[in-house]
Amino acid sequence: MNEKKLENTSIHYWINDTQLGSAIIFVHPAFANHTCFDTQLDYFRDYKVITIDLIGHGKSIGKGSIEDTSLHINQIMETEKIDKINLVGVSIGAVLVQDFANKYPSKVSSLTCIGGYDNNNFDKSLQKGNTKYQMKMMLKAMFSIKAFAEDNKKISAYTNEAQEKFYQMNLGFKKSSFRYLATLSKLINKYKTPKRDYPLLIGVGEYDNDMAKKASAIWHESEPDSKYVEFSGAGHIVNMDTPEQFNEVLKKVIR
Repeated sequence: MNEKKLENTSIHYWINDTQLGSAIIFVHPAFANHTCFDTQLDYFRDYKVITIDLIGHGKSIGKGSIEDTSLHINQIMETEKIDKINLVGVSIGAVLVQDFANKYPSKVSSLTCIGGYDNNNFDKSLQKGNTKYQMKMMLKAMFSIKAFAEDNKKISAYTNEAQEKFYQMNLGFKKSSFRYLATLSKLINKYKTPKRDYPLLIGVGEYDNDMAKKASAIWHESEPDSKYVEFSGAGHIVNMDTPEQFNEVLKKVIR
């Protein structure tokens, strides 16, 4: 993978040398970075694969807003001369790839959202049960990123291997980067769902939290043409917990 910095932004991204096959961009969860998708790189080596460090994460530290991620993806596509792309997002990555699909529907080959919810029809009452816990986690992070990372790995990953890797990624998250996440809510219930001329995969882990499972099921019910998969043996970050199953399911969706 070749590392590049997007012109006039703080965004770093990685792209392989493959000239054949369609393009895929993988967008990681909060507190992680592009290495979240290391277990996808070899499997999809025949595709044009792009991974990205979201603003405030990994190497993408500087000016910018996370709500501009769709603009960053579009700029990457223009830079790399890509007309259409397969979007894959996990957790907040699922929110961000949906925002791209809302703004640039003609540029979407497929949309895969793992551990997410429907941006355009989200019942905020679903979030109420998690708000107190999230505030507690953020407070813990303000005092100790290490303590935060220890707790966050357990609610995000299910397997020991995925927990350890996610823990190490979380340790690299800076306390100051929480400000980048503050504008994420601006993307919720902002657009009407466009007519989808591409496949939609909605996925959730068997051991993900109740809100994520309920929100994913509601979304699938509202879009019956979507494909819904509950990944056995996985927590919130399905692609890290059960990469083989995730890769096989994803390959059937991408175009």
